Amino acid sequence: MARVKQFMRMTRLIIIPLFVLFLAACGGGGDSTGSGNNVKDDRVFNWKMVTTWPPGFPIFQEGAESFARQVRTMSGDRLNILVYAGGELVPPLQVFDAVSQGTIEMGHGSPYYWAGKVPEAQFFSSVPFGMTAKGMNAWLYYGGGLDLWQEVYAPFNLVPLPMGNTGMQMGGWFNKKINTLEDIKGLRMRIPGLGGKVFKRAGGNPVLMAGSEIYTALERGTIDATEWVAPFHDQRLGLNRAAKYYYYPGWHEPGTMFELIINSNNWNELPDDLKQIVETTALAVSQTIYSQMEYYNQKALQEIHQNSHIELLQFPDEVLQELQAMTLETLDEEAAVNPAFKRVYDAYRNFRNQYMQWTRLSEDAYQDILRGQ
Repeated sequence: MARVKQFMRMTRLIIIPLFVLFLAACGGGGDSTGSGNNVKDDRVFNWKMVTTWPPGFPIFQEGAESFARQVRTMSGDRLNILVYAGGELVPPLQVFDAVSQGTIEMGHGSPYYWAGKVPEAQFFSSVPFGMTAKGMNAWLYYGGGLDLWQEVYAPFNLVPLPMGNTGMQMGGWFNKKINTLEDIKGLRMRIPGLGGKVFKRAGGNPVLMAGSEIYTALERGTIDATEWVAPFHDQRLGLNRAAKYYYYPGWHEPGTMFELIINSNNWNELPDDLKQIVETTALAVSQTIYSQMEYYNQKALQEIHQNSHIELLQFPDEVLQELQAMTLETLDEEAAVNPAFKRVYDAYRNFRNQYMQWTRLSEDAYQDILRGQ
């Protein structure tokens, strides 16, 4: 944690001076009257944020709390955000409703949690065989994805901003080997979202359960397999003690994006300089979360490698190819009956296809060289 704290101090040392210079260049910040006379808005805003994460949850809940601290510092105590973990103020899966209804000003979670209300929101989170964190960032910030995301959330009185990404996840923990698609049939696996729908199409039985229940269910045989996140969080949950086979890659979640959601009415009340503080800090925390995930996952993987009873296995190519074909069928079926879903799907797919042409010639080609060494 000392390394993380040092990184956060460096982030503040960089961002705060830059922001001060920005305000100076703009004449001191927001113009509350709109008349161009640069009258500073000194109002103080006391907000609440609720998250979908358990109390003290590493990186994710810590990231939300870090965001609140940085915003308070950068705003000179003009925007104070009190953060509540999932269940402390509202249940984790009611974050969307609480912020939408204006009961709470802010929330932090991932868009695919609201798939039952907004199926197309899943494209702003993670799609099986979809884009990784880098592709998602490119699409959201420069490819029109964020504008589309904000349009999708507008009817719910919400303003979304990206704030975190898990990076590439693992395929999950299994108590039987997966050699062919037949091995998936009848398998009880904890797997949510679009990945769960694809898993069901393959003949499996997707099971939804809270993270706190996963270890016991896997250990007692209530489920045969589970996905969670990646080595760092999987190990902390003890999944390496409940299953023998650890599969990769995480085809179902190649780069899961997190979101900061803000009630539109509250957002519109903020002066422009506070809005910019929120946007800038969300961007900084997003990069911090992703960097932490990459650092701690590689470290945890080394520890798992040292555990002699764990077999680290890659899904067979044939299984991945069939799951990919089923993913396309699942997405096409939903798009055929849901125009809103189709609109986002088309935008996502068009950008992904263009982006993949670049990655094949750049990172993929480079990684092929490294693998050949």
